[in-house]
Amino acid sequence: MYEKDSEAGQISITYENAGRIFNSFFEEIGRVVVGQRKAVEHIVISILCGGHVLVESNPGLGKTLMISTISKALNLKFSRIQCTPDLMPADITGTNIIEERESGKKEFRFEAGPVFSNIVLADEINRASPKTQSALLEAMQEKQVTVGNDTYLLDKPFFILATQNPIEMEGTYPLPEAQLDRFLLKILIDYPNFEEEKEIINRYTKAEAPKIRRGIDKSTLLELQALTRQVPISEELKERVLKIVALTRKDKQNIEYGASPRASIGLILAAKARALIKGRNFVSQEDLDVMAYPVLRHRIILTFEAERSGITPDEAITELLKQVNPGYKEEKNETAPENQKEPAKKKLKLPGFRK
Repeated sequence: MYEKDSEAGQISITYENAGRIFNSFFEEIGRVVVGQRKAVEHIVISILCGGHVLVESNPGLGKTLMISTISKALNLKFSRIQCTPDLMPADITGTNIIEERESGKKEFRFEAGPVFSNIVLADEINRASPKTQSALLEAMQEKQVTVGNDTYLLDKPFFILATQNPIEMEGTYPLPEAQLDRFLLKILIDYPNFEEEKEIINRYTKAEAPKIRRGIDKSTLLELQALTRQVPISEELKERVLKIVALTRKDKQNIEYGASPRASIGLILAAKARALIKGRNFVSQEDLDVMAYPVLRHRIILTFEAERSGITPDEAITELLKQVNPGYKEEKNETAPENQKEPAKKKLKLPGFRK
């Protein structure tokens, strides 16, 4: 009983300090990663939800630097997998090897693969064969790996960030819809603006590259993951989520195949995580509108007519949000400058906890 009270008290303290924790965290990331605040926020949101992220961007925009920096700031074990057509499933999950003991007896020993980390970067995942891509499915969904007759649990937290290059499509294997649906978010990274690129060359043409100096420990991160699911959301906003996802199945003008119930769960969790990051103890309509884009853009398939007309998934999602809320304006999507100041944070108060 005393242990539960102590644990509840520690979680309550973490909740009250969440705003300060995240502000300090993003400032630390900003020492290494220039700009890309929205992408970093979305990656952290996915980690808080216990989900995974698919990043699509052109080469050289700092995807590897971004995720490795986040892993260092979170004090988590990081590994990188460079996906190629000849990559085998055992290269990811690990394999049993024969080991000879001092007594001369030979026996099998499991050699863990790079998936046994807290944060795994699967670079250019669409270059791996479907057989190798499927090796990640169990790890992503069940947080475990099965080799032979043995099952090995992965350490918590576990997070996969997969990248793909939208330019070079030769020699690639597009991810099937079943695997795309396993990713909580799909993030699009664009080129930096003039001022950001100027800052990049100023930082990375010096004798020493910038480094991370402090971060969030694993226990605090696990507490924040638990707190994310406790952020309250009104029944009205839950129904709004259901209407948005249902419209993806009914809008036959632009969308041929809509999103699954996994999208409804993901949108609510992502909105809760965003509210926690912004220092609020409730989910707002803005949280849902902003997170609808990364949650849905990889879960809908456009019709041939929509693709021929040049409509993008994000534009189709905007039309859905306008149907749910006639007063919706596209500017609500996070397109504000990265250096724009956010409104003052409200004092955090977690329902159900007492000081």
